[in-house]
Amino acid sequence: MNILVIDGQGGGAGKLLVARIKELFPAFTVIAAGTNSIASSAMLKAGADHTATGENAIKVCCRKADVIIGPLGIVIADSLFGEITPAMALAVAQADAKRILLPFNTCDNIVAGVTDYTIGKLVNMAMDELKKIIPQT
Repeated sequence: MNILVIDGQGGGAGKLLVARIKELFPAFTVIAAGTNSIASSAMLKAGADHTATGENAIKVCCRKADVIIGPLGIVIADSLFGEITPAMALAVAQADAKRILLPFNTCDNIVAGVTDYTIGKLVNMAMDELKKIIPQT
């Protein structure tokens, strides 16, 4: 299974996601795609199998992913303080992959009814969702 983790800015959420996925599902291939090199580097250091940076890399990786995990902003053009381009958001939204989106209430994107959870709690909830959608063998 190919899991694509997308993050931007400093890569903090992506770093935690990659580490947790590799801990729980070591056989899965984790591809880390950052909107910038700092985010990509943080996710690589966390144990990603492959890393890529930038708009085209994210577009290509979305076509190869079974699951895409990242902050909610990865499907909203101009989010993450402008790091998500319209083409990136479209690639994530149109991917055949399942998407697990973490609802950070930042960057003018507020999800009504969602509590402001810690990043650790959001990562744990994302892993619970990942467990639900992986094939049971």
